[in-house]
Amino acid sequence: MAADQPEIATVAVLGAGTMGHGIAEVTAIAGYDVVLRDIDEDIVENAYSEIEWSLDKLAEKGRLDETPDDVAARVVTTTDLEAAVSDADLVIEAGPEQLSVKQDIFESVDAAAPDDALLATNSSSLSITEIATATERPDSVLGLHFFNPPVKMDLVEVIYGEQTTDETAEQGYEFVESIGKTPIYVRKDVRGFVVNSVLGPFMSEPAWMVSAGEATIRQADAAMVHKRGYPMGPFELSDLTGIDIGYHVRKEAGTPIPPIMAEKVENQTLGRKTGEGYYDYDDGDGPDYGPEDADGFDHLRVEAVMANEAAKLVGDNVATPDAIDTGMRLGAGFPEGTCRRADDIALDTILEKLRTLHEEYGDARYEPADYLVELVEAGHTGKDAGRGFHEYDTGDDPGDYHTINWALDDDGLLEVELDRPSRMNAISETLADEVVDLLSSVDDDDVRAVVFAGAGDRAFSAGADISGFADRDPAQTSEPTAVFTAVAEYPRPTLACIDGYCLGAGLELALACDLRLATTDSEFGFPEITLGLLPGGGGTQRAIRMLTDARAKELVFRGEHISAERAADWGLINRAVEAEEFDATVEAFVDDLVSGAPIALRKAKRVMNEGADQSLDAGLEMESQAFALLLTTDDVKEGTAAFAADREPEFEGT
Repeated sequence: MAADQPEIATVAVLGAGTMGHGIAEVTAIAGYDVVLRDIDEDIVENAYSEIEWSLDKLAEKGRLDETPDDVAARVVTTTDLEAAVSDADLVIEAGPEQLSVKQDIFESVDAAAPDDALLATNSSSLSITEIATATERPDSVLGLHFFNPPVKMDLVEVIYGEQTTDETAEQGYEFVESIGKTPIYVRKDVRGFVVNSVLGPFMSEPAWMVSAGEATIRQADAAMVHKRGYPMGPFELSDLTGIDIGYHVRKEAGTPIPPIMAEKVENQTLGRKTGEGYYDYDDGDGPDYGPEDADGFDHLRVEAVMANEAAKLVGDNVATPDAIDTGMRLGAGFPEGTCRRADDIALDTILEKLRTLHEEYGDARYEPADYLVELVEAGHTGKDAGRGFHEYDTGDDPGDYHTINWALDDDGLLEVELDRPSRMNAISETLADEVVDLLSSVDDDDVRAVVFAGAGDRAFSAGADISGFADRDPAQTSEPTAVFTAVAEYPRPTLACIDGYCLGAGLELALACDLRLATTDSEFGFPEITLGLLPGGGGTQRAIRMLTDARAKELVFRGEHISAERAADWGLINRAVEAEEFDATVEAFVDDLVSGAPIALRKAKRVMNEGADQSLDAGLEMESQAFALLLTTDDVKEGTAAFAADREPEFEGT
């Protein structure tokens, strides 16, 4: 049985390669003492230099709370394994991806590390259970699979071996959270864990299609990027990671290998690292596909097989749909999770596609997962049905959103957080729909003011997630999207709290708000013109009404970023304040909004917004009518009485 495990203070990282020194760096940044070990002094010295270089870069970008020297001082290096682990509370092995090598390391660690130490491997594909057999404490062994590069990638898979205890896994999970990363549980030791299990078909299924002459390389990449919104095409991704990597993973698993993949490995044209793979990098232009190459590719076939792999993981209790979706977004850079995308497609459509493919080809990878069949037979076919992999709210109340967070406090402050920090809070179609749903379903009578902010420390919103609109009919995008109209017309005061990038659709969302506050480090701009577009969510019209003609056109025509100070000087935002003053400034604005007279604020917003598009006489008439109406309210009586009594008014909105 595992000994009671202590609080983690010292972490030993075994292996000083790219992954090892990256793990050591993020662990030291989080405040832990780190011992970094490898077999050769030159290796650990080079790794330490890489850590110092990276810390300097992070400091230049304002991403460190301490000096680089202070962080680096928490990292010591050694070539002595016993010395590295003798006082460690957590050992993370990051050696070569060979089972025998890892077992040798764990056998040595088992003999030298404290009895209560947590033992983890960073393996990306090997069995945690097999690695743990080299120790006398397999219940204290787990997988902590970081993604490359660890400093930038947010995801860590926390993987159970067959004998890993819940206590061990939970402590590993908490450690990952403590270093500012996002953990997901992988509750069974399956090959590929979560991300690589679902990512595999993304690359292999198009390879089968090209091998059979059913598609071309450029066609597949163009369709998956330009029609389906993935950040990179499957062949482009294989070239980047190395075609041989996927080949050997499939070979070791005994999984059939697409002929085109085997041919590339046989010819040693392995991708970028050899100068040629699916694309030519030495004498050619590399990935040279465009939107015009996408037509005719069967992307449903690829996404159906991916969804089937996800269903196997859920049905076998390896991972939850939320964990899978988090893994694919953060680990693979997908615009949305595979389970949620499958729900959008409709699970009965996916099941029918798999059955058709299985009947046509007979291959095992097309055999529908039991869990997928169960969902469809139960009528849980996806978003439109109210339930699929996920459950969806179909009532009138605010739903269970996954791209925004919200809270409504007792004072009537509705706080809305755009929650896509891994994509700099880019506004996807789903996020836009969720904001609209929230504003339309929350009870206006309970709301005094609305505050919008972005999750993370890099952006309010860096723009539209173009991938999320990849399949939209151009006619649908020729009108301002509903989210900007919903925010602009919401009957309560709205405030955008901007810390970081506020660009494109993010700026359009901010301009749809009544008020805008920003830190001095924030940046603003409409980069659409550089894509051959223009701001399409009301940006041109709100900018031209808010700024001088020349400044609005400069902002749109040049496509460049402007500083928060310039934005405030131009009148684009209300204030630009130093970061340490930002929260207090926001609080002061919010206090005035939530304590103000609700009816008067609502009428003032409507008169000002609608009157701006009227003649002066018409606007004055609107103002006069609103003023007369307000004289009949209890709030006016309360305001007058409070003024006479020299006290703060307590408006009820009546």
